[in-house]
Amino acid sequence: MKPLRIMLGADTYPPDVNGAARFAERLATGLAGRGHDVHVVAPSPDGPVRRHRLGGVTVHRVRSHRYPWHENFRVCLPWQAGPATAAVLDEVAPDVVHVQAHFVVGRGLAAAASASGRPLVATNHFMPENLFGHARVPTVLQQAAARWAWRDLARVYGRASVVTAPTPRAVQLLAESAGLTDALPLSCGIDTARYASAATPAAGTDVPTVLFVGRLDTEKRVDELLRAFAALPAGLAARLEIVGDGSRRADWTALAADLGLDSQRVRFHGFVSEDDLLAAYGRCAVFCMPGVAELQSLVTLEAMAAGKPVVAADAMALPHLVRPGRNGWLYPPGDVAALTTRLGGLLADAPLRRRMGAASREIVGEHAIGTTLDAFEAVYRRALGHETAPAVRAA
Repeated sequence: MKPLRIMLGADTYPPDVNGAARFAERLATGLAGRGHDVHVVAPSPDGPVRRHRLGGVTVHRVRSHRYPWHENFRVCLPWQAGPATAAVLDEVAPDVVHVQAHFVVGRGLAAAASASGRPLVATNHFMPENLFGHARVPTVLQQAAARWAWRDLARVYGRASVVTAPTPRAVQLLAESAGLTDALPLSCGIDTARYASAATPAAGTDVPTVLFVGRLDTEKRVDELLRAFAALPAGLAARLEIVGDGSRRADWTALAADLGLDSQRVRFHGFVSEDDLLAAYGRCAVFCMPGVAELQSLVTLEAMAAGKPVVAADAMALPHLVRPGRNGWLYPPGDVAALTTRLGGLLADAPLRRRMGAASREIVGEHAIGTTLDAFEAVYRRALGHETAPAVRAA
């Protein structure tokens, strides 16, 4: 089958560290590895416009500006990004355009694709809760802001011939909040073999470790994990590792100290390299995801691929990954006592951890990156009208 020229529009892309950026890179390099001519349009990580090749992908960087309230966050101005994305589209002339967000870059590229008559695919990774901390939206205004944000997404994604989201729950959210009723659930997918290499804990990890990986922002609720960990039985030896950074790191570091959790029991690593992240998965005995705004949670998938049991909040898409009693446990968000009980039970029972970890590896097989690439290739050809895409298996 003839290779396609594909253009991805990403409002966040590596070196940014977040799930949407990692998915966009994984999709782009995976498609390029299958022989497609892949172009990515994304904000510049340091300001100036540039073009470069990375992982077999041509990356077109749009001028960006530092966001004043977050040192690692860049923004593009609509009156600059709109013409820039349209110009790149005209120059590259892709067969199909796939936007990963409805923000400035995705919005500009979606408008340009629609105006030129090119097929448009859109994937949603957005929940308003994930941006309120960055945007400094007052609590009293958040409900109204969320309604406006979903309407805005619907205006942009309404241009697309195919809309996808990572899980059935994420598809349901699009229907309920944005009125987009025909979206397809397609897993973001991971390289399961890469994380399987971390399935055996490194030597010297006799004290079981709980691991969290993610942004340290309000919706991740790491404060609940800290309180639950502090409430573990006094005789239960355990450590907690927290990988990631964000707006609440200083607050949560102070909370750990207030709870009597010293650096021997709790360690905040900040951002780490991919190799160090693999090592963290290898060291941990239990992975915990207390976040309540997860449309899929790539880090939970990675921990599962590493053969780890998972304790997660019973919220959003996490129940698609955690099968209670099989590969871990769900607990009611905010119920610190329940979280303590679930963590304590696993930390004290190594055979149960091994059984649940094996189940995690089995379950995560449904999310292999090859399956995701197959699905998106089918979606692109459906958008082009080459053929009808096969039925998509629920993520």
